[in-house]
Amino acid sequence: MVRNGFARSATVAVTGVVLAAVGATTAVAQPAGDKAATGGNAAAADPAAVRAALERTVTAGAPGAFAEIRDHVGPKQSFAVGKADLDGTPMNANWRFRVGSNTKMFTSVLVLRLAERGRIDLDKPLRDYLPAGTLPAGWDMTGRQVMQHRSGIFDHTNDLLEQQGEETTKAFEERIRNTVYKPADMVAMSVKHGQQFTPGSKYAYSNTNYVLLGMAIEHLTGGSYAKALRKQIIEPLKLKKTSYVVPSKAITGKHVTGYLTNDDRTKPLLDSTEQNGSWVGSAGAVISSAADLDRFLTKLLKGRSGGLLSDASVKEMTTALPTPTAKVSYGLGLRAIELSCGTVYGHGGIVQGFQTQSFATRDGKKTAVVFGNASNNTSVTQGLTNTLEPAFCSTEPPAASRRSADHGADRNAPAAPAVPVTDDTRV
Repeated sequence: MVRNGFARSATVAVTGVVLAAVGATTAVAQPAGDKAATGGNAAAADPAAVRAALERTVTAGAPGAFAEIRDHVGPKQSFAVGKADLDGTPMNANWRFRVGSNTKMFTSVLVLRLAERGRIDLDKPLRDYLPAGTLPAGWDMTGRQVMQHRSGIFDHTNDLLEQQGEETTKAFEERIRNTVYKPADMVAMSVKHGQQFTPGSKYAYSNTNYVLLGMAIEHLTGGSYAKALRKQIIEPLKLKKTSYVVPSKAITGKHVTGYLTNDDRTKPLLDSTEQNGSWVGSAGAVISSAADLDRFLTKLLKGRSGGLLSDASVKEMTTALPTPTAKVSYGLGLRAIELSCGTVYGHGGIVQGFQTQSFATRDGKKTAVVFGNASNNTSVTQGLTNTLEPAFCSTEPPAASRRSADHGADRNAPAAPAVPVTDDTRV
C-alpha cells in the first residue's frame, strides 16, 4: 500500500503487516538526531553486507531486490539479486517501478514551491487553499500540519482495504486494481470519520493528507497534478523514467513486475503490476527509477544550487518532529532516520507489489535506493529496510535482525531491527 507512517496505540500484526502505534505525544520542532550524515563522513557501503541484506529480503519472500548506492564523490555501486519477474528475468536496477509514498516528497516540493511564491501560507488553514466545501468549516489544520501528518485527518485508505494496514488480495482486486477514485471523493470518505484529534497534538500517518495537498496544487495552479509534476520537477531535472499516469494502469517501458503476497500463504504471489493508482494519487502513484530518485533527492537536498527549492525551504523540510517509532522523525514530506553514522533523509513507499526506500545524506552527496518486488510481507519489509545501515554506514545488522528476516513469513520470529520499520506499511 501507499503508507509510510507509524502505528497507533499498540503494535498489531495483520496478515504479516505490522503497524506501530501512534501515541499521544506532543510534537516539538527539533532537528532529527544528533548528527546528520554527510557524503563526506558517511562510510563507504559494505558490499558483502548490502548483498547479504538483499539476499535475506529474497529469502523472506520477494522474487528479487536491488540497491543502488551513489556517492557523488566516488563511484556508483549497484547490487541486484533474484528475479524481476516469476518468468526468471534477472532483477535489473535500471528498470522502472511504482514508488508508493516516495511520491509524497514530490508533492511536498510542489507545495513548497507555491509557498516560496506566496501562493500558500503553510501556517494558515489548508482549507483556505482548497475548492469550497472540501473540508468542513472549523477544520483548521494548517498546511504544515497536513504535511507533517499531524492534521487529525483520517486515512481514507483504511476504508478501501479490509483492515488498517492490510493489503489483502481480495480488497486489491475488488476496490483497488480497476476502480477510479476522484480526490474529492476520497477526502469525503475520510471526512465522514470526523476529526481524529486536535491538529498538531500528535503524529498519525494519513495518505489523505497528501491527497489534499494534491488538490491544493491543482486549485492554486489551475492545472492537473500531473502537469505540475512534469513542468516543475520532471522536465527541469531531466528525469527520464518518472511519470504520473493516473488513471492508466500500465507501466510503460522496461519495468520490474510487482507481486502482492497472498493472504493465504499457500497460494502463489499475485501479479499486481497493472493497477489503478487513483486510490492514492498524489500520495503514492508516481512511477520512477532508482537513477531518477537519486537525482531528485540529490538536487532537492542541495537547496538553491539544486534548482528545486531555496535553502530555507529545504531546512523546513528536514526539520523533523518525533514519531512513535524510535530514531524515526518526520518533516515536511521527508522522513529522517538515525543510523549509526548519522541521520539520513528521504522516504519509503509500499504500494501493492513494490517496496522502495530512498534516502540521502543531508548534503545530498550520497544516496541509497533499495527496492524489492513483493509486499504484504513484514519480513520482506524488514529485510529491505536493513539494507540502509550497511549502505550508508558499512555495518552489518544485528544477528537477531538477520534471523527475523531469514524466518520469511514467520511473523512471530524475534526481531531487533537495525533500522525500525515504520508503521505505514502501505503506500
